[in-house]
Amino acid sequence: MSNETSRFVVSADWVEKNLGSPNFRVVDASFYLPAQKRNAAEEYAAAHIPGAVLFDQDKIADHSSPLAHTIPDADYFAAEAGKLGISDTDTIVVYDGIGLFASPRVWWLFRVMGAKDVYVLDGGMDGWKREGRPLTSDLPEPTPAVFKARYDASKVTTLNDMRGIVDAGKIQIADARSGGRFAGTDPEPRAGLRSGHMPGAKSLPSGVFADGGKFKSLPELKATIEAAGIDLSKPVVTTCGSGITAAIITLALTSLGHTDNTLYDGSWTEWGGLDDTPVVTGKD
Repeated sequence: MSNETSRFVVSADWVEKNLGSPNFRVVDASFYLPAQKRNAAEEYAAAHIPGAVLFDQDKIADHSSPLAHTIPDADYFAAEAGKLGISDTDTIVVYDGIGLFASPRVWWLFRVMGAKDVYVLDGGMDGWKREGRPLTSDLPEPTPAVFKARYDASKVTTLNDMRGIVDAGKIQIADARSGGRFAGTDPEPRAGLRSGHMPGAKSLPSGVFADGGKFKSLPELKATIEAAGIDLSKPVVTTCGSGITAAIITLALTSLGHTDNTLYDGSWTEWGGLDDTPVVTGKD
């Protein structure tokens, strides 16, 4: 791995070489928005990396929350990861269809739950297929494993935390939604949400971090984040529409050695759906 690239993003060559190794687990974390017109479960059933298990982000979630794919409690996560044959001590590689869309969320989730060796596949399944790498439609039957979850609450921002952050105006907020949604000029894809952004937030659309599903180099990531007005020497909270693409910014920050960052799990679905949260429009 070059020191110019993220130590958390691994090449297809490396993954292919390690397939079938002991304690090496591959996780398909594909997830699509309705506009993408792709079905993660159907695509997985038709073709996936040999041995890869499907991680359903809406199933492995807090079902008591009215919000989609909210972070589950540690015991439930541990039980579900164990059923997938994944232990907290395994080397875990997460991929999605596009490359760097939904996989960083599951990378982040495994790390928040205590796994240490967690990586994202550069280029995703689309890149893997383009390169003619091995695929299977065989559904794996993983041997159940024990995942010892150690939930790190310090990496997760709640609604109450977020209210305090916005009121105080001291912690930087990086918003991964599109520029139009951030400015309030484009409607939210979910009904009933106000348009705009949190006061003080900076716009960092999730698509700027990758090119053709490949993560940008560390110097490019740094330049992109700083150009958005984020100071890498200070704390950051990441947010997006529903807590998935915010993790792309989290991955970029962590790749640059930034450790003082959290992810606002409820994101705009929660904030924009309330009546008493401050919302502003415009590009700034």
